[in-house]
Amino acid sequence: MFIIVGLGNPGNKYSRTRHNVGFRVIERLSKIYNIPLEEKEMFVIGKGALEGTESVLLKPLTYMNRSGIAVKKVLNKFYIPQDELAVKLLVIHDDLDLDTGKIKIRKNGSSGGHKGVESIIRETGTKYFMRIKIGIGREKDVPVEQYVLSNFRPHEKNLIEDVIINACDAVAVITTKGIEKAMNTFNRAAKSDAEQAPENQ
Repeated sequence: MFIIVGLGNPGNKYSRTRHNVGFRVIERLSKIYNIPLEEKEMFVIGKGALEGTESVLLKPLTYMNRSGIAVKKVLNKFYIPQDELAVKLLVIHDDLDLDTGKIKIRKNGSSGGHKGVESIIRETGTKYFMRIKIGIGREKDVPVEQYVLSNFRPHEKNLIEDVIINACDAVAVITTKGIEKAMNTFNRAAKSDAEQAPENQ
């Protein structure tokens, strides 16, 4: 079983913000694989087959900085111990250090300053879990706290729609062929795109 977590903040005011791309991937996976989502006290959850693999889709409702509280509750609910998180827990979240529309897959690591990931590390007691990082870019003149809660600009919306589908494809590869295959496929593609970009971009 995989626990697939998309990070974000609950409520309509945040639904289309940069910080909520993780939520949007979970919502798209729910539609693609016909896995109904149900709202509980601390999270939105759905359980079903994803490419034939039993999976749980999860959106924490505890707000970004407390995401780990909801994640830990669900891990306990499905009896998933800490030493299995490296192969069973997948967290999808926004990343300021990636260009908008890019993704990067990691097997584990630090939070990189992301408060949601930081909360999950704190609550689970481990940094060994898989991540799909979705680029949202950054603007030097805008404070980070303000920027991540802003909506995407009109010219970015197609990029975000494409990267959400790309992230869903990455989830499918991880659940069927493993994290190494996904990293080789998607991280290499992102690197190739960067190498082919004109120098003045």
